[in-house]
Amino acid sequence: MEISEYYQKHTVRERIVDFLGGKSAESATCLFITDSDSPENTDFTIRPPGDLGFFLKNELDLSRSLWDRKYLLAHLDIEYVNFDYEAEPYLDAPRTFRLQEPTVKAVERVLQEYRISPRHFISGRGHHFVWQIRRDSDLYYRLARLGRLSEGLKEYYQDRPAPTGEYVEEELGRAFVGLGMVMEFVAHHVRATARSDTLIPVELSALAVPPQERGREMISIDISEYGDPLCTRVCRVPFSVYLKPWRRLQSVSEAVRAEIPRMVLVPLHEMDTQEGFNAMRDLKSAEELATRASSTIPDETERMERLVDSYEHSSLASFHQWFYSENHEQVSQWPSTYDAMPLREYPECVEAVLENPNDILKQSVGYRLLVRALTAFNWHPRQIAGLIRSKFERDFDWGNEWIFYHAATRADFYTRIFSAQVYLGIDTLEDLSCEAIHAAGVQTHGGPPCELEELKSKLTGVHL
Repeated sequence: MEISEYYQKHTVRERIVDFLGGKSAESATCLFITDSDSPENTDFTIRPPGDLGFFLKNELDLSRSLWDRKYLLAHLDIEYVNFDYEAEPYLDAPRTFRLQEPTVKAVERVLQEYRISPRHFISGRGHHFVWQIRRDSDLYYRLARLGRLSEGLKEYYQDRPAPTGEYVEEELGRAFVGLGMVMEFVAHHVRATARSDTLIPVELSALAVPPQERGREMISIDISEYGDPLCTRVCRVPFSVYLKPWRRLQSVSEAVRAEIPRMVLVPLHEMDTQEGFNAMRDLKSAEELATRASSTIPDETERMERLVDSYEHSSLASFHQWFYSENHEQVSQWPSTYDAMPLREYPECVEAVLENPNDILKQSVGYRLLVRALTAFNWHPRQIAGLIRSKFERDFDWGNEWIFYHAATRADFYTRIFSAQVYLGIDTLEDLSCEAIHAAGVQTHGGPPCELEELKSKLTGVHL
């Protein structure tokens, strides 16, 4: 079966529309659909959901906005990442999914503790768990009270309407940030539950790790959408084709690309991962699955109440309150604050990152290195975020990065995640090194060498 024939199947189209949130594409509750998972891509095409036929006619993959008129979407993404062999998850998929099983089971255990039943589907590199919260519920307003929305992000939202002309209002923006803090709480628990049973490292985000059996491979608990504005982030749609290997594998030869099989995103409905894996790679099986499997995003509003209760009574929530107790330095003050850092007094790895921020600060490892090093020098984590923001908002050839995304929000999010791991004793510092700096081709000079044991001792027992 060809993709054109597959997309013409009535049941396939129905399941796609179900995930968009409506009885028809025109009545869908999502604000837009696109054929890519990142607005940085040159082929990123945003259209209203009513234009679904355009994507299907052109045999494109499909993502929907997290931005929704009636719901706040919770999305947890588990995926295998290999920094040395990009095609690895597609060429040896059985191993890829086998390595993820402990983390997937950890997600299921953590969510089951609160009786949350997400829609679970698989894509080319991993698993997606999706559920939603009604925007007219008490829980939604509770999340809005938890969330922080900077003046800069408010202005950002006011300048970026959806294709329908609608804007992200302040309350929705705050609720999305609040949900992100709760999802961070979930992600930390999943990581803690999974780490002892997983054969390769498990991290929050795609974080470069030391070499494993097949290069620098790891499992990412990806909640990165909560580090960007709501109007920029999307979620792949079940029963759409998966074209990422051919769009994003820049370093892979044509011969290797030819070995990668065609794939479709499918929900795990009354089947295990192996059965889902077989359906994902066969259009006829995916079509048959569409006749019996739901793709509607479940409403878990009531069950989320207990999860938010647990978060609000957690050490992480206390850390978040402390994190936001300070603000970034005003832009007008950067020359006398962030720019005036005596870099030669800091480890050479810090100097290297700050003098050459692109592209090491586009990688999670760059954030973590600065968080670890500057925490040891008694920096407040929000000031570390402000320092990183000051690099993002300067001319370091960032390209389109900050046209689509928001520098201050991104800096806060990743700094918050990695500093929480240090302050709460989650980060064991077992792999503290500057290897990532050298691997990126950045030359170090001038500053004192990074004395790893001394830095570890400084970070041991750090407390609020």
